[in-house]
Amino acid sequence: MRQINISHPGGPEVLVLGEAPIPAPGEREVLIRVEAAGVNRADTLQRKGSYALRPGMSPVLGLEAAGTIAEVGAAVDRWRKGDKVCALLTGGGYAEYATTPAVQCLPIPKGLSVIEAASLPETFFTVWLDVFDLGALKPGESLLIHGGSSGIGVTAIQIARALGSTVYATAGSDKKCQACRDLGAREAINYKTADFEKEISRLTEGRGVDVILDMIGGSYTPKNLRILARDGRLVHINYSEGAKVEVDLSVVVAKHLTSTGSGLRPQPVERKAQIARALETIVWPLIEQGEIKPVIDTVFPLEQAGDAHRLMESSSHIGKIMLSV
Repeated sequence: MRQINISHPGGPEVLVLGEAPIPAPGEREVLIRVEAAGVNRADTLQRKGSYALRPGMSPVLGLEAAGTIAEVGAAVDRWRKGDKVCALLTGGGYAEYATTPAVQCLPIPKGLSVIEAASLPETFFTVWLDVFDLGALKPGESLLIHGGSSGIGVTAIQIARALGSTVYATAGSDKKCQACRDLGAREAINYKTADFEKEISRLTEGRGVDVILDMIGGSYTPKNLRILARDGRLVHINYSEGAKVEVDLSVVVAKHLTSTGSGLRPQPVERKAQIARALETIVWPLIEQGEIKPVIDTVFPLEQAGDAHRLMESSSHIGKIMLSV
């Protein structure tokens, strides 16, 4: 099969097309003939050599894919050869074939193309884990999403809005802010021209928000704590501005705040299976009803994976960047 290899840690130019044997699925795995794969920020970190792989993680990039099941393991009972699925991977999506635990597969929602379906798993699993499991966002509560026009952001906006929450977002341009509003955010704040702390305080009449999904860290952290409502939850999924911060614990104590975070890739298969069941039960019907729609920025052929990474690192995209295999 063809796959994208990392010749050595470095820039997008180190991604090269190569060949490898088709992998065999384990007892509880399926082999997918990949037709499309998503590009995610974690892929760029792994390419640079700054993402430590744990045992069992594929050195091949690609955390999500969609296609046709080509083979099933002996202990797999739900899926059959020929089934069309989208799946969360622990790597290996930048290739013509990939294996994954069967419980991490989901049916392609009715009405979606294979490209659209491949854009779902990584961001939808992440948002469910961090916003609804760890963040415990409930209908009627409010959510602030930093990076609202990212793949994670456009997913979080739509799911939270569809499930009855008020959503705010930050983004880096007026165009991106408008995209967030179009997707269902009550308001979006251009962090380059406005202070999001002051704006959220104004928009909520000083109450603050119940949950914040943060991928920035750094200087955002003390501001996030100050604009959380009483019993608010701050969930970290990245720290692009910096991992080490100084916070005023009196704010945490006075408002009974919770600060937590997670990474999706290291989660055990059992946890990912739970998330998959929740998504299929609660979110997939909303996709099929048109309440939630995939947002695709650009599709590149597999051999242009380097160009896809350049676009990702430019941060000029809105929504997902995809590879057609």
